[in-house]
Amino acid sequence: MQTEARLAALGRVPSGIFVVTARNRDRETGMLASWIQQCSFDPPLISLAVKRNRYLGEWLADGCPFTVNILDESQTDLVGHFGRGFEPHQDAFAGLEVRRRPEAAPVLAECLAYFDCKPVACHLTGDHRLFIAEVLSGEVLNPGRPMIHVRKSAAHY
Repeated sequence: MQTEARLAALGRVPSGIFVVTARNRDRETGMLASWIQQCSFDPPLISLAVKRNRYLGEWLADGCPFTVNILDESQTDLVGHFGRGFEPHQDAFAGLEVRRRPEAAPVLAECLAYFDCKPVACHLTGDHRLFIAEVLSGEVLNPGRPMIHVRKSAAHY
């Protein structure tokens, strides 16, 4: 199969659009993510791919717990906000309504649902790190439909 055709076919794998949030001691951040998938029923596990150069990946590799915020299909403003990325010193949540909880990562108050996770495995794979994480808790916060993304090519987000 030709490379372009192969990448076009792989790009048609649908994925959700999520905001992953984390707190590491006195610092917290969030990033846009699309490569998240449930991968086990018992215990409930997810897989998460994070590009190698993202500092959030370093936090997760050190075992930092995190939260997956599931976006509603109408929340393109949050895609724009988190899609640009943040430096470690920047406030990723400026201007947003956030629920802060002791011993857990921030939750975006307007997200469709969220679940809290702890990393249990990390593998270097290509240009990403693949994390396996146990889902510890979660809640549906708002009615709606999850945002779904289909790419034209698997060569880029």
